[in-house]
Amino acid sequence: MSVVPSENPARRTFILDNLRAWPGGCLETMAMTFVVLIAVRVFEADAWQKATLVAASSCGLLLSLFPVQLVRRTGISVNLATALLWIISAGSLVVAVIGGSCFKVFLPAMAVALLCITLSIPLMSQIYRKHYPDRSRGRLFASTAVVRKASALLAALVFGKVLENDLDDFKLVLLIYAICCVLMAVCVLAIKPVYLQRSNQVRLFGALEHVRKDRVFRSLLTSWMILGFGNLLCWSIFVEYVSNPDYGYELTEFTIAFITGSLPEIMFLLTVVIWGIVFDRVNFFLVRMILNVFFMCGVLFYFFGDGMWGLCVGISLHGIGRAGGNIAWSLWVTKFAKADQVAEYMSVHTFMCGVRGVIAPFVAFPVIALFGPRAVGGAGFILIMVATLMIWPHLRGKTAIGVNGS
Repeated sequence: MSVVPSENPARRTFILDNLRAWPGGCLETMAMTFVVLIAVRVFEADAWQKATLVAASSCGLLLSLFPVQLVRRTGISVNLATALLWIISAGSLVVAVIGGSCFKVFLPAMAVALLCITLSIPLMSQIYRKHYPDRSRGRLFASTAVVRKASALLAALVFGKVLENDLDDFKLVLLIYAICCVLMAVCVLAIKPVYLQRSNQVRLFGALEHVRKDRVFRSLLTSWMILGFGNLLCWSIFVEYVSNPDYGYELTEFTIAFITGSLPEIMFLLTVVIWGIVFDRVNFFLVRMILNVFFMCGVLFYFFGDGMWGLCVGISLHGIGRAGGNIAWSLWVTKFAKADQVAEYMSVHTFMCGVRGVIAPFVAFPVIALFGPRAVGGAGFILIMVATLMIWPHLRGKTAIGVNGS
């Protein structure tokens, strides 16, 4: 069966989103690996500065309630709003390049760039809900994710080698990231415009009403909050753990980029389409629990395993979990929300992600400095286990939704 949908606008959206996936995958390596690696190796940033950079993306999630409501208020298309955010990111990256070796320029410029990239997430979910059919949304999203992760894998290898040869070339890497933002904006503007129902009396926190009214949505948000905090504690220090010689590893920039950037992307690439099919066909709560098991095992191996072998197995398991988690995280609200409310549901979800994402790095970096990486890994494991146990009653009680929200 052909992956490309035959009907428009799904076909047009799928093709353009696959084109967008190439620069999008390249950009993913910025938040995952290189922003912290540059901060550590080029600027020798302290714990709070590194935490600020890690938290910047989460600030975008925290503020993501507002772009959706402003789109409703202004009446502009979701596409245009998304493109504008990516153009702002591109401008911020150029500022960081111009700033050169001045960390006082690099820090705020990178924070704005990361923030604006994540502000666009709920808006893209609305595009997927509008243009992709329910029966194949997960598969189509996963197919695009293969392209995105192939790009991320290539970028991680190339950029890791570039920085290993000369750390001063970080400015070239940032400039490439800026170009990627512009290319993404062009692609989303070419997709058939999506509009939300316009309202002249929009409340910026109005989307939070869905938490009060939708019991299953509220329950999942609570479990996801605990899961996400545990995962983010560990994710915040993945690069720090292997790049800081204080924790016992003497690795090159290329090796660090391969372990924290390329290896999880390889596992993502190998499994994401399978997860897309599973998302379309299997009970969502069961999928969520299985994903959590991969995250728990990944954390155990990464922080408690033996040397390079433990690092590679742990990050690989985490990459497999991230493959399914990316689909579940991006599309799960399409199983709950009415068609015109997907962006609002997603904005609540990303808002809650932002709350924990802003807090987690400022907990993780001081804890690793005081108690070591295993304390962070242990705390993350326990939190993910608690979140998984919270989902079990829904599965047993058959309150979970099935395919296409049924």
